[in-house]
Amino acid sequence: MTERTLILLRHAKSVDPDPYPTDLERPLSPRGRRDAVAAGEWLLSQGLEPDLVLCSTAVRTRETLAGLALSEAAGPVVFEHRLYLGPAHDTLDLLRDGAPDVSTLLVIGHNPTLSMLSDLLDPDALPDEGLATSGIAVHVVSGPWRGLETAALKAHHTARG
Repeated sequence: MTERTLILLRHAKSVDPDPYPTDLERPLSPRGRRDAVAAGEWLLSQGLEPDLVLCSTAVRTRETLAGLALSEAAGPVVFEHRLYLGPAHDTLDLLRDGAPDVSTLLVIGHNPTLSMLSDLLDPDALPDEGLATSGIAVHVVSGPWRGLETAALKAHHTARG
């Protein structure tokens, strides 16, 4: 049986929403930019390099992705609007429909969706407050993506720079 890795990353700290016409346009705060770099450093230190990245279309998730500074060997990035507001069950369906040959998948998105997804995969494994900004949940997936129902939480980290 093939073991796969699912990395859920909540975007880094964003600025207050007041001056932006839409929530999608909110960028990272200075702290968020530092935290995104720290998240990339942690992923590297853990040997976690994605074969595929699914990233919300929001500015703050795109900037979080840029801050990770993934190597050129990392897989392609797919910007997926459904990660912006979709519920956890829809995100799970998106993962099940993903590329079958991907062994390490990084999902960059938002709360409450990512915390709820992590809880669906391994109930009560995350702290009650879920993923903080720049929070990372690493799940071990046994078997193919299309059969994803449960996945043990292997590691949990909150990156701060």
